[in-house]
Amino acid sequence: MSLTNRILIAMVAGILLGSLFNLLSHSTGLPPFFRVVIDDLLVGGLFDVVGRIFVASLKMLVVPLVLVSLICGASSLGDSARMGPIAMKTLGFYLATTAIAVAVALLFAVFVGPGSHVQLGVEANFQPSVAPPLADVLVDIFPSNPVRAMSEGKMLQIIVFALLTGYAISHAGEPGRRIASFFRDLEAVVMRMVEVLMVLAPYGVFALLAKLFSNMGIGAIIDLAAYFFTVLAVLLFHALVVYSLMLKTFTGLSPRILIAKMRPVWAFAFSTASSGATLPITLRTVERRLGVHNSVAGFTVPLGATINMDGTAIMQGVATVFIAQVYGVDLSLTAFLTVILTATLASIGTAAVPGVGLITLALVLEQAGLPVEGIALIIGVDRLLDMVRTAVNVTGDATVSLIVAKTENQLDQGVFLNPRADHDEYHVDEDALPRA
Repeated sequence: MSLTNRILIAMVAGILLGSLFNLLSHSTGLPPFFRVVIDDLLVGGLFDVVGRIFVASLKMLVVPLVLVSLICGASSLGDSARMGPIAMKTLGFYLATTAIAVAVALLFAVFVGPGSHVQLGVEANFQPSVAPPLADVLVDIFPSNPVRAMSEGKMLQIIVFALLTGYAISHAGEPGRRIASFFRDLEAVVMRMVEVLMVLAPYGVFALLAKLFSNMGIGAIIDLAAYFFTVLAVLLFHALVVYSLMLKTFTGLSPRILIAKMRPVWAFAFSTASSGATLPITLRTVERRLGVHNSVAGFTVPLGATINMDGTAIMQGVATVFIAQVYGVDLSLTAFLTVILTATLASIGTAAVPGVGLITLALVLEQAGLPVEGIALIIGVDRLLDMVRTAVNVTGDATVSLIVAKTENQLDQGVFLNPRADHDEYHVDEDALPRA
């Protein structure tokens, strides 16, 4: 059985077992002994520990992988006149897809009216974190101490430092070629670490989803069904229709092949709800299964994981209309345009802020003249939707990478068209692994 199928089975099993545990924990007839076993030993113990270790292991690889991949990519493009156009093209596509995402979300939400019949029974109360000024964010992109940036996981600073290093390597002559060879070897070692970690992926995915659904269950969806399924519908539409149309229009490539080869990335994105944690798998898939050259993928994928927030923009669009309808506020055309512009710019402006989805939503609501307290109405289902919108985000990263690579003649179409490209999917000889 392939790794992808094992991960999918682990996802389904984790959701089913977690939902069952949630039902049992709310059952009055459950003996105390079984309640302790479920709540303390399994959900709060085993599943929690395994899930957190798995996510921490993924995040452990993000900084070294981004650093070495960008250095390798920039060093191979540094002496080329195409480096600047590639960067501008990538940024332009990411901003365009975000603007399209929030515009489509607003149209869907206005048509469906998810908040039209919701009664505000109690006064909502929510205290948002403060988003930093745009000027401070722009200054903070450039690291004063790259080592500290790596230790704190500040991705935009790492990207800037890696691009400058790669450019310098490409113009340093023979010493630069030796250093470039070292980083290429280092990249191979880091990718090998990813392969080793993938052996344990199904267990980490199972533990993450079992714990999540044990705590939440599916009851949270029922209370906000109209909002939940509106966001879900727009997310699926954007991932399967908008991206497919873009890919076909700009490259002529088959969207079906992209969708088929993105399954393992979706599994990780859905389980971790983190584009950053999924980055090693996204980069591996874009390079080895989709055929994007490392000189492009090493730049577009890490940048997308940092600033591409199409899924979050969709949530912001639907949530804005939902909250406006709940509070009985009519949005004008100017308000809609303000939401589109604010959500698009916020995808870059608050990229380094924890909890970026709700923070940028608070910013959008303030600009639209809506009560920020309305965020409290949707927090209950936001975690579940966050899993889906992360899968949308990584699909956008892959789509933009393919478009940029195809237009820059940096795409191996033989790999893209080959259904068995990287078919082993992070295969590792388990007999070669160290034993306890």
